[in-house]
Amino acid sequence: MANVPSLYKQFEDYFKIGAAINKRTMHHSKDTILKHFNSITAENEMKFENLHPKEDEYTFSISDEMVSFAEQNDIGVRGHTLVWHNQTSDWLFKKDGKDIDSSTLDQRMKSHIDTVLDRYKGKMYAWDVVNEVVLDEKEPFLRPSKWLDILGEEFIEKAFIYAHEADPNAQLFYNDYNESAPIKSEKIYQLVKGLKEKEIPVHGIGMQAHWNIVDPQLDDIKRAIEKYASLDVRIHVTEMDVSMYDFEDRRTDLTEPDSKMVELQAQRYEQFFKIFKEYHKHIDSVTLWGVADNYTWLDNFPVRNRKNWPMLFDENHEPKEAFWRIVHL
Repeated sequence: MANVPSLYKQFEDYFKIGAAINKRTMHHSKDTILKHFNSITAENEMKFENLHPKEDEYTFSISDEMVSFAEQNDIGVRGHTLVWHNQTSDWLFKKDGKDIDSSTLDQRMKSHIDTVLDRYKGKMYAWDVVNEVVLDEKEPFLRPSKWLDILGEEFIEKAFIYAHEADPNAQLFYNDYNESAPIKSEKIYQLVKGLKEKEIPVHGIGMQAHWNIVDPQLDDIKRAIEKYASLDVRIHVTEMDVSMYDFEDRRTDLTEPDSKMVELQAQRYEQFFKIFKEYHKHIDSVTLWGVADNYTWLDNFPVRNRKNWPMLFDENHEPKEAFWRIVHL
């Protein structure tokens, strides 16, 4: 990679360039991470079920290692994620086999947030505090969850309040997918607008950006960014990848992408990064949800055991056409 320009250095006048990592890729992809990324996010290791598997037990070893890796190499860290309906330990909502009352869940949520943010205070430049509580459809507004069932809608604002109390200097984000779709982007806008009107400490919106070679429409992305920025919040692109498949494409027989897919992906990355540069005054970071094509969650989503190639680097960590398109913008 000696003759390959550093990705993050190409954009350092605009925003951070991040990658989601796990215990394996932190070591096996170290050279690529150090050369091309100046921000990292734990893919799963800081989610509730991994950090807090039992009420009286925290497992910080892997996340500690990630934070130390970042500190040693002058890399920023985004914390992900504190309150989510998924990957959350079952014990949180139960006592003696029954759902707990609202005051107990409130106390448990605050205790978790206090413990995690106190441990990493000053070491994270941002946290995804609340993740994916808005449904894609027009109605209902919020996603059904144990959080909502037991605590009601106020669990959202309480999470931000507790996080701000625990680390007043961290940027606190609401994070979601399909964030460019017109119906959902309006709902996300209304959610954050309502929080801001109550003076709840929410500082930004995370646009996950799990996109593909067909969707979303570029104008929808622009409109979403403009809408969110009008709330006087920061924007992070938090989980970006560009799938080689349209969401409705369920093929499982490809062993490598065809030339049309490669070209479409390169075009899309180029178009997306042009938009990010256009709106860079509102965007602090762009994080890819992985490092290279040798490991991606999309190999199992939405079709199990199907190979995908959504990243900027191939399985051998060599830059793809998409990489060259964006570094030459």
